[in-house]
Amino acid sequence: MTDAPPIVQAKPAIAVENLSIDYRLRLPGGSAGSDILKFVTGKRPAARMVNAVKDVSFEVPRGETLAIVGRNGAGKSTLLRALSGALAPTQGRVTVRGRVSLLALGVGMNGSLSGRENILLGGLAVGLDHDRLRELYDEIADFAQLGEYLDYPMNTYSAGMRSRLAFAVAVHLDPEILLIDEALGGGDAGFAEHARVKMAELMKEGRTIILVTHGLTSVRSMATQAIWLHQGAIAEEGDPEHIIAAYMRYCRLEHVELPDEN
Repeated sequence: MTDAPPIVQAKPAIAVENLSIDYRLRLPGGSAGSDILKFVTGKRPAARMVNAVKDVSFEVPRGETLAIVGRNGAGKSTLLRALSGALAPTQGRVTVRGRVSLLALGVGMNGSLSGRENILLGGLAVGLDHDRLRELYDEIADFAQLGEYLDYPMNTYSAGMRSRLAFAVAVHLDPEILLIDEALGGGDAGFAEHARVKMAELMKEGRTIILVTHGLTSVRSMATQAIWLHQGAIAEEGDPEHIIAAYMRYCRLEHVELPDEN
């Protein structure tokens, strides 16, 4: 009797090891505050070092959906941009196995170009050949539901319209890994349902998804695992319901402890 071959565990789609990201924050040189400071002291204000992400480690298996929750300024968007390759780590390592599409408002879109031109720009940016891009073009345009506004410059769009187009482009470019940064809330209720159905389709196809959101309903309905990021570090990680409960408990306690402003 021969021994059964050992089970080889698939490598995760994303592996983050001891990731830290720092950046310098400077006041604009022409600001009124910096001019006053220079007048009084003879010096420009010193740059401030911001520790946006602090020693973060986690893995996302292929086909899983990870939700990242946390307050504004917790480092969520910085972390997502590091996963997309747009930001280099200060320390640690990010390993991504698969084609990545980052869905974030204002990222990868040119406001002076029309919606149609931005569809083409998005396809070319991920390396689609012209034949494949032609196949997808009408499908993306129809999905966005923008009608004649597709011929208008994107800087004339409302936030909801930009969100529609960004979502339509990102989900149709055959991503193996989809990174979503607070970009599911734009548009009306009809498009929100349209987007929800498409997300369910991507999940069924086994795409790996990382979702940064304040919408805890989306976390409950979509995520298979969750992380609560607080001041750049992981406060808790695990089952989405557990993370939501812990995060909401923290938010309630923090609200109760706020001093009365009156």
